Amino acid sequence: MKLSSLLIALFTIVFCTLPFSGFSQDSISKKYTSTKKGKFFISWGGNRETYSKSDITFKGDNYNFTIKDASARDKPKGWHIDYLNPTRITIPQTNVKMGYFISDHYAISFGVDHMKYVMNRNKDRIIDGFINLPSEEAGSVYNGTYNNELFNVSEDFLKFEHTNGLNFAYLEFARFDDISSIFNLPNTDKFQVNLTEGLGGGILYPKTNTTLLQKDRYDEFHLAGYGVSINAGLNFTFFKHFFIEGDLKGGYIDMPDIRTTSNSSESASQHFFYLQRIISFGGIFRI
Repeated sequence: MKLSSLLIALFTIVFCTLPFSGFSQDSISKKYTSTKKGKFFISWGGNRETYSKSDITFKGDNYNFTIKDASARDKPKGWHIDYLNPTRITIPQTNVKMGYFISDHYAISFGVDHMKYVMNRNKDRIIDGFINLPSEEAGSVYNGTYNNELFNVSEDFLKFEHTNGLNFAYLEFARFDDISSIFNLPNTDKFQVNLTEGLGGGILYPKTNTTLLQKDRYDEFHLAGYGVSINAGLNFTFFKHFFIEGDLKGGYIDMPDIRTTSNSSESASQHFFYLQRIISFGGIFRI
């Protein structure tokens, strides 16, 4: 199942339950927002990313080399209808999360961060290793032994992007604290402010767009590695059931098995740190 189809099905199931959830609880509690235990939540939003530099190693039958201190950027789409278009919601940089409060302060959740990673090309980088392709292959023009030499990483030599995307599927354990009293907000059923912190871990399932040594382009989903994350944010809840949340999320990604060509013996590996800035919208309810 494609990622977009999975997300559409997830939203359909959850949001169809919204009209029937939570409202009967008002009669048995002073404020709906006075307790979180037993509630579900779901959110959808967008992100921007910053990545640390990384060494990227490429291995194949006739080559083994490392590009050192490769830099990368994200690929933002800005304010766009694709964030709401069910058939194109996985095209922008997006975040989806759904979770359950196991107590008034702690929640467990599952989420997918759809990030985008574009290695900067046409830059001079240090390269170390060797390339020894058969002479009939176009990429043989790069044959040689490289001993930490300065090399121009042109688009003809390498295009390397996790643009559909750098998909991080994770489980998260988070804490929520109602800090509305700091702002003298007496009726949290109308407006509530929560401080959130979380720890997460999961898998990286990128769809890596690669053109390497003038070989045929490759762009398929593949389980490439793992990631861990930590985040903190502010959650603003309106009228008991709706919220806007802003988060700073940082983490570490290690991908030892990135597919680069249709030949399974050829791969890349890299590890790096990242920082996300996330704005998301969601709902909280009981079933």
